[in-house]
Amino acid sequence: MPEGLLPLLPILALVLAAEFVNGWTDAPNAIATVISTRVMTPVQALAMAVVLNFVGTMSGTAVALTVGKGIVRPEVINVQTIAAAMVGNIIWGNFARYYGLPTSSTHALVSGLAGASIATAGFSALQWEGWRKVFVGLGFSTFLGFLGGFLLMLTIYRVFRRARPGWIRKIFGRLQIVSAAFMAFSHGCNDGQKFMGVFTLTLVIGGVLPEFKIPIWVIVICALTIGLGTALGGWKIVRTIGVRLTKLEPVQGFAAETGAAVTIEIASRLGIPLSTTHTINTSIMGVGTTRKFSAIRWGVGGEIVTAWIFTFPVCALIGWATCLFFKLIF
Repeated sequence: MPEGLLPLLPILALVLAAEFVNGWTDAPNAIATVISTRVMTPVQALAMAVVLNFVGTMSGTAVALTVGKGIVRPEVINVQTIAAAMVGNIIWGNFARYYGLPTSSTHALVSGLAGASIATAGFSALQWEGWRKVFVGLGFSTFLGFLGGFLLMLTIYRVFRRARPGWIRKIFGRLQIVSAAFMAFSHGCNDGQKFMGVFTLTLVIGGVLPEFKIPIWVIVICALTIGLGTALGGWKIVRTIGVRLTKLEPVQGFAAETGAAVTIEIASRLGIPLSTTHTINTSIMGVGTTRKFSAIRWGVGGEIVTAWIFTFPVCALIGWATCLFFKLIF
């Protein structure tokens, strides 16, 4: 065990608990459409998602660096700050899972960190460069997610307009397995790395690491944790995304997953933490809109958007209040 790690174990356990919750609230996004179109069974889709979330988390550190070094100033916060932020993430994630709402763990994480850091050191604790990337990610996940699904679906309609429906279903049933795998991998690339960054930040603040450099053992632990969370995933969320929002055939599922996964992958390589939840949901909306506007159940969409809107203030408030409570008792 690295020297000085023992006192940090409760804080690190909270970070891993938050990543575990991310696995069962966000990871279902990657497999919801492939299950709803009956291309894969839930067990098959789940096994694929567990493996590829793990591989995706292991594939880079750009997003981890943004979250760990760019959102708040490490030198003015402490381990209680991180613990408070994780409490907000865990509470909100469990609330979302209970009601089957696909919320953004990204926004829960960064807003929880912001609220707890403000309680610790005031608004000067926030770093604009990292928050600029968060806002860019918000644009990626909404506008690019929608456009990606919309344009790809239109292209498929044009290219295969004379093909027989049975042939279309057969071909895109196979292709959707590939797109679902890509989506699961891209989810690990972005979401898995976020908590890797917070885990490493805790080690730096606690004096275990002299500088912000992510050890391989941290990458492995975080990848295993999100994989385990995925294995116990939120089936209510699968139903909301894959069934309640709009009716999907394999060709629509392929377009939605591919459009979302490409957007997420680009953001991950640029170190932009974005909401994978927003991305896949807006991509599904874009795909559904190509049939007709009423193909989307906008009441369900409204519930999802409401949850997105409340994520920022609720998680920031929980992080802020929890941090003040910790300051009183420690």
